[in-house]
Amino acid sequence: MSEILRRVASQNDRLGSPSTEAAEAARRHWDAIAKPLGSLGLLEDAIVRIAAIIGTPDVRLNRRAVAVLCADNGVVAEGVTQTDASVTMAVARNLTKRGTSVCLMARAANCDVIPVDMGMLTRPDFDGVLDRHVADGTGNIAVEPAMTREQAETAVQHGIELANTLKSQGYDVICTGEMGIGNTTTSSAVAAALMNLPPERVTGRGSGLSDDGLRRKVSAITRALALHRPNPDDALGVLASVGGFDICGMAGLFIGGAIARIPVVIDGFISASAALAATRIAPDASHAILASHVSGEPAGRLVLDALGLKPLIDAGMRLGEGTGAVALLPLLDLALAVYHGSSGFGDIGVDQYTPQQ
Repeated sequence: MSEILRRVASQNDRLGSPSTEAAEAARRHWDAIAKPLGSLGLLEDAIVRIAAIIGTPDVRLNRRAVAVLCADNGVVAEGVTQTDASVTMAVARNLTKRGTSVCLMARAANCDVIPVDMGMLTRPDFDGVLDRHVADGTGNIAVEPAMTREQAETAVQHGIELANTLKSQGYDVICTGEMGIGNTTTSSAVAAALMNLPPERVTGRGSGLSDDGLRRKVSAITRALALHRPNPDDALGVLASVGGFDICGMAGLFIGGAIARIPVVIDGFISASAALAATRIAPDASHAILASHVSGEPAGRLVLDALGLKPLIDAGMRLGEGTGAVALLPLLDLALAVYHGSSGFGDIGVDQYTPQQ
């Protein structure tokens, strides 16, 4: 267990482990519903997984939140983005006005939006953003470390504590989101380091880079990895050298979800990279993580495969902000409508299906 988790463990009995009893009870309940066995596929699996996380087959997702972690990245100086860093603050402001894409989707999905300042270049001069500010943006990973190891640990700790806070406030599920110009570069660097893959394999166009922009992006990541030589067996070190405060915070959310026994949903490639880092820091955190969709970014499926997770949605999405994670919620609602409301075989006078070879 890392030092981060040792500190958290002083306030928790243990890093919550999945309940096999609850999972088996949820599976039996699905099998008793008057329909072919397993016929809702990954929707059934998701409810069973949630039952294991929360420790009861009585799965309810009445209160849901999407935490949108905002931070700036020094690597934008390398020309790896289509816009400058000012956009991070502009979108953060719009999040508080409930005007962004994720806000509109969250309203439809009955989900609260919680913007969080993890490390924007300047602190917001408006209300509505949680202050978890670690520093005024990260360093340019192509020429210096993104942050100190202590800062990385602080950012992860903030995420862990946020998961616990949301659980204590009565939320039943947490969706992860992020906002930070340049963070497809940092997440690609993290993924390349953790999976020992060449930058070309994991790097995409982000918000719409040209061919020249993509080459600059790959070059920046290549130089960063050559400069820092991050050790894939030291995920916290990887985050410190080439990550971002938003990625660190999301890694903490995934770890905190396991501790607090609340499911945490991956959004796209950026939060999937954070989830991969979380499971390298605390392998037991993996059971509390749900995949929503497979990102349109090149390494979207690669990271989910590394996590051993199957996404329910494959729609070519790559917007960020938590939009993919929030898109999962209506599907879970549909699954739960069947799970809690369907007739059993006995109710309709039909013999129950049995497993066939």
